[in-house]
Amino acid sequence: MTTTPEAQITDRAGDWQKFLKKHYKKELGEITREYPHRRSLAIDYRTLEKWGKKGLDLADELLQSPGKVIGDVKDAIRQYNLIFTKDDEEKANHVNIRFSNLPKKIAVRDIRSHHMNTFISVEGIIRKTTEVRPRVTSAVFRCLQCGTKTAPYKQFYGRFQEPYRPCTQCERQTKMELVPNLSTFVDSEKIRIQETPEGLRGGEQPQTLDVDVIDDLTGMVAPGDRVIVNGILRSIQRVTQGTKSTLFDIYLECNSIEVSEKEFEEVAISEEDEQEILALSQDPELYYKISRSIAPTIFGNDEVKEAISLILFGGIPKEMPDGSHLRGDIHMLLVGDPGIAKSQMLRYVIKLSPRGIYTSGKSSTSAGLTATAVKDEFGDGRWTLEAGALVLADMGIAAVDEMDKMAKEDRSALHEAMEQQSISVAKAGITATLRSRCALLGAANPKMGRFDEFAPIADQINMPPSLLSRFDLIFILTDKPNPQLDRAIADHILKAHNVGELIEHHRKNPIEGVDDEYIRKELAPVTPEIEPEKFRKYIAYAKRNCFPMLTPKAKEKLIEYYLNLRSLADSNKPVPVTARQLEALIRLGEASARIRLAKEIDIGDSERVIRIVDTCLKQVAYDAQTGTFDIDKLVTGIPKQRKDLLRSIKEVIRNLADDSGIAQKEQVIETLLAQGHSKDDIEKRIQDLKNGGEALEPRKGVLRLL
Repeated sequence: MTTTPEAQITDRAGDWQKFLKKHYKKELGEITREYPHRRSLAIDYRTLEKWGKKGLDLADELLQSPGKVIGDVKDAIRQYNLIFTKDDEEKANHVNIRFSNLPKKIAVRDIRSHHMNTFISVEGIIRKTTEVRPRVTSAVFRCLQCGTKTAPYKQFYGRFQEPYRPCTQCERQTKMELVPNLSTFVDSEKIRIQETPEGLRGGEQPQTLDVDVIDDLTGMVAPGDRVIVNGILRSIQRVTQGTKSTLFDIYLECNSIEVSEKEFEEVAISEEDEQEILALSQDPELYYKISRSIAPTIFGNDEVKEAISLILFGGIPKEMPDGSHLRGDIHMLLVGDPGIAKSQMLRYVIKLSPRGIYTSGKSSTSAGLTATAVKDEFGDGRWTLEAGALVLADMGIAAVDEMDKMAKEDRSALHEAMEQQSISVAKAGITATLRSRCALLGAANPKMGRFDEFAPIADQINMPPSLLSRFDLIFILTDKPNPQLDRAIADHILKAHNVGELIEHHRKNPIEGVDDEYIRKELAPVTPEIEPEKFRKYIAYAKRNCFPMLTPKAKEKLIEYYLNLRSLADSNKPVPVTARQLEALIRLGEASARIRLAKEIDIGDSERVIRIVDTCLKQVAYDAQTGTFDIDKLVTGIPKQRKDLLRSIKEVIRNLADDSGIAQKEQVIETLLAQGHSKDDIEKRIQDLKNGGEALEPRKGVLRLL
């Protein structure tokens, strides 16, 4: 008699016992020795698949009915005493069986009802976490009348279950109270994961999924971490004001968490891609091609594009033996007149970067940029930690547009994120440090909306000096009429629009003689040299595999440039450059060598970097009146010359003041004119002193220091 497949009795516990004895003997031994500190057995799904036909059956069964499979594994441990002796059989229920490395990951937005109660693997960024708190898993109740205790009631995620029947002993319909010391509790935490920004199509709202984490997995992750969560998809009925709804909410009952430390692993690079990348790195025109591939629809701005290419590749982050961290990310600020395509550039960079977040300053708060502690229904009214844009852009690029429109207190949130590359939160009893290892690319407009050629630049950038000094590169983009350049820009813009019109027209009403080849030829001026997909792979490959070192010649060149700038300072002149600028030079040099996948930073890289930094310093810190670089002007916002004049005015007022501290304004101005200052400057500075609350004009023509 043949048995039907359904009638074949399978000894699943026996199968699991064979599998565990073969592959996990060492781990079982460790749990035996270290229980209860180690109480989780991690099983690799790939090992299970490779274990013959039976292994495949078990693997398939895990995906379809995970609850049963986990029960089978626990049965195998209990029946065959794989961990505990016969006396401790009950402890087998407290061992966690965890499965990891599932081959197929599912996107949060693709989860549907047929996935319910199956084993799935979801990838994302942690958006929020709650505190770790105990949750009751089986509750024992006591009758208030006669004190009889009930048998343990199993408790599940969500609502608390109480016994409805009367007490078995005195049979009275009385209230029952919980007996905490006889009930069992488990550590529990809720986390919310959000889709990774790389996988989103433009303008999509990233979707989230709540995850229930218990026991030894709690407290493992913080907001901003990129994780793969494996678990069973469960549902819970919605209850609104006591009425049960037909809608159910889903959550993931977490089985295991894999924290993905490796950056850019999402960008898959095949062997063919690798060959192409290596061939491209040998191209003599590589630097030109790369800067041509950044925002090709924008004409010119070659220096800015070259600097952006360095930012995309980045320097090398260094961890020192004493635990200190040197950042490798390069920060850049574009300050320019309106209509110069700053935002367009920022958006293009985010598209190119393997990881990038774009945000606009006006609509960002400090909490939205960094991280915040919020009290909401997610943590059942408890405080939860939520990650902001800079944390989500960890290991990538954060582009902040309209930085000048940000509120003062929101801008100060960027200080720590830029230099220390971490964000500290101390709110509502939650003290945490989140990582934000991202390059910041900022864009801002001048204070007056447009640049005033005659006023110092520091006056026109509406940003605190402490923030400006953290940028490695600051580009000033002015929009001055220039007939030749304007014609070239106009040609470029019209060409781009013309081709766009042609393509759209051809799509609706085909034009004779227009084929793909013709369109490709027409599109040539606005086509990137390296297509974006390949460019992203190139960046990811360089960041994974290329860690260049400084050669003595390149080192000497950078030191020489640095000392040369420092030497422009004597006792009377402003100090032009700080050590921060030297660090910026090194980072840029590393990025320059990374572009061509070199192992060494040579003198060519040094020269390229010096040229770019020189361009920036000339625009930002050059003091036309003294003919020297004045980094004071950039870092403190007040040129040294002006500081000296303010000091002189105060001295003169003190010297000329009578007993009551009052000096004649005319005399003060005359004395200063004799020292060689201009009248306009003197009057402006006196006004500054009055505005700053340092001097008073009690009546017309007299001055008094406060």
